[in-house]
Amino acid sequence: MKTLNIGLIGAGFMAKAHSVAYAGMPMFFWPAPAIPFKKTIADINEAAAREAAEKFAFASYTTDWHDIINDPDIDVVDICTPNNVHAEIAIAAARSGKHILCEKPLSLTTSQAKEMYLAAKNNHVKTMVAFNYRRTPAVQLAKKYIEEGAIGKILDFRGTYLQDWSADPDSPLSWRFQKDICGSGALGDIGTHVVDMLRYLVGEFTSVNARTATYIPDRPVQSGLSDSLGNAKGGADSIRKPVDVDDQCCFLDECANGAFGTIEATRNAWGRNNYITFEIHGTKGSICFNYERRDELQVCFAKDGDDRRGFRTVYTGPSHPYGEGLWPIPALGIGYTETKIIECYDFCKAIIQDQEVTPNFRDGYAIELISDAILESAKTRVWTKVKEVEEIQNIF
Repeated sequence: MKTLNIGLIGAGFMAKAHSVAYAGMPMFFWPAPAIPFKKTIADINEAAAREAAEKFAFASYTTDWHDIINDPDIDVVDICTPNNVHAEIAIAAARSGKHILCEKPLSLTTSQAKEMYLAAKNNHVKTMVAFNYRRTPAVQLAKKYIEEGAIGKILDFRGTYLQDWSADPDSPLSWRFQKDICGSGALGDIGTHVVDMLRYLVGEFTSVNARTATYIPDRPVQSGLSDSLGNAKGGADSIRKPVDVDDQCCFLDECANGAFGTIEATRNAWGRNNYITFEIHGTKGSICFNYERRDELQVCFAKDGDDRRGFRTVYTGPSHPYGEGLWPIPALGIGYTETKIIECYDFCKAIIQDQEVTPNFRDGYAIELISDAILESAKTRVWTKVKEVEEIQNIF
């Protein structure tokens, strides 16, 4: 069985999630397509890199990500850094012939995303963008039902991603609130997850009409390098600096197949933790999903008798997507970790079997184009076409 040597860049909480996935994937999906070996982890802070290497079981650490790029033994570069360095690392990795797993969103700008996509394409490396929520078995089951025609032609949809970790005005100004590092706020950080899921389930977005808002204009400057996601608070005498990205994004969108819907994302919704939802209506039925109840898919089919029509719950398990590798009883309970393990499994399988996998850099580029249209529409307050969709389709 082949070993894939992993070089992971960034030592924050996403590094933890990816490291658990590399360790757990062969335990769940055996025989595994490959055995990931955690060779080197990099972080600009030496203490953080050293601690991460010990905690996440990497063989070595470095403070210079170029060491990973220049190591001929590294097969996979895993990018878990803030968004502003995704492009530089990914392009260097592609030119070195290394496969790339990159956290979302893919880049700061569409021009960066396009360059990343073309670098990977021209150097024939496998890529994946870590939109892991689409790999939840219930979401995969929704995809199966849609492809089978179980709900007929899709008419409309709605999606949400609501959190409250930044609703407190005294939660610190991490990089996620600084445009030059993150690119956008709630839209890029969480909204793109819903865009990815609904683009995957419904179809290509063609135009949008959006609104954005920034509710908290400034925040206490964060002390330390770790992103606490609202679990730390600034004091009354803390130095505050401006927030220059969106706290909330809400938009209408139209798809190439005629379906239309709404998507809302905010990190300021008190009482909502990781409330990712979608509801899709078709001519023959409806599908409803809530990630906070991620073992469940709500379905209603028009063919059901009048005396039993209504949403019912399908609990995902061994008979459903990825069920062969997860738990032996439906509704036994999967978590965030399992979605990352499935992500790791699909990526490793694509590398070993020389197959395409999605969402890849092509998809990440497409989502950046959608995000651009959303932000432009929010600025102009008019319907905005998603640019370059035809060009994307032509160059693939």
